[in-house]
Amino acid sequence: MNVMTTYEPANERYRSMQYRNVGRSGLKLPLLSLGLWQNFGFETPLGSIQKILRTAFDHGITHFDLANNYGPPYGSAEIQFGEILGRDFKPFRDELIISTKAGYDMWPGPYGDGGSRKYLLSSLDQSLSRMGLDYVDIFYSHRVDPETPLEETMGALATAVKQGKALYVGISSYGPELTVKANDILNAMGVPCLIHQPSYSMFNRWVESEGLLDTLDSEGIGAIVFSPLAQGLLSEKYRSQIPKEARAAHPGSFDSRLITDEVRAALEGLHQIASNRNQTLSQLAISWVLRQPTVASALVGVRTEAQLIELIGATDNLALSDDELASIDGFARDFDLNLWQNSSSLTLADMP
Repeated sequence: MNVMTTYEPANERYRSMQYRNVGRSGLKLPLLSLGLWQNFGFETPLGSIQKILRTAFDHGITHFDLANNYGPPYGSAEIQFGEILGRDFKPFRDELIISTKAGYDMWPGPYGDGGSRKYLLSSLDQSLSRMGLDYVDIFYSHRVDPETPLEETMGALATAVKQGKALYVGISSYGPELTVKANDILNAMGVPCLIHQPSYSMFNRWVESEGLLDTLDSEGIGAIVFSPLAQGLLSEKYRSQIPKEARAAHPGSFDSRLITDEVRAALEGLHQIASNRNQTLSQLAISWVLRQPTVASALVGVRTEAQLIELIGATDNLALSDDELASIDGFARDFDLNLWQNSSSLTLADMP
């Protein structure tokens, strides 16, 4: 296990990280947040996870993002996180933003998936138990469920706040029309939608083309974007070949067939732009999504401390000139990477 003991966070942890307000709210998030989607389950030693979490907090990353089915296996990321929270971060709980979600499959049967009140509130109770928490800071509807009325799903989120089990609520992978409707429902219950978590990267620009960023701005909802590196595609490792340890080399959410000659050509062009800015490709990708004022934070996942430190370095060079943006637009285009389109493309006409 190799778990370290006696953690004292860095005294200067808040001096280098920048923070942005989330929409029209008083809550601020660090420019980088740490997501525990792929590499924080039982397959990863607890000591390795502990090192990454400590490094994150030492650099001012106060937001840790989870979901009920993160792992693998399902639930294990929350268990691992809860173990480290109890060992290291319990004295600093009020300095942290901890989020979790429910919406995708979690347990067998008709009540372990979707957007029903039964599933969402049961899942939240289980998540709190796994992490050893009384409440989370943000609880999300992880996806649109076309078999459940939006009023029921949003009502469950509002109940979580009124029960004291969540401070804020959000939605993930909702299209513009359903985002407005969801916010209207929540506002009527006195629990506004704080935040939206969509996928967004230089290779996945649906939030621009579908008008979601404009919608969030007009609704006063903040955005925290996930997969800003297109699941690692926007990094140096895929420019020539697929490394054995890379996500694309194994079955899962990233299909290696997406890495076409056209994609590699775009990666080369973006790599040159990044080099001219004294950045890595990954750092450029972070700077690019954070150019949007509606985006409060970029949600990143890492395997190592070194990867995390590299991404934190992006916050030292965020400004992009008009010429640089124009050059990026020559390579930054949609490459069919929105794996969550089944949710984000739904409209009111699809709902019961």
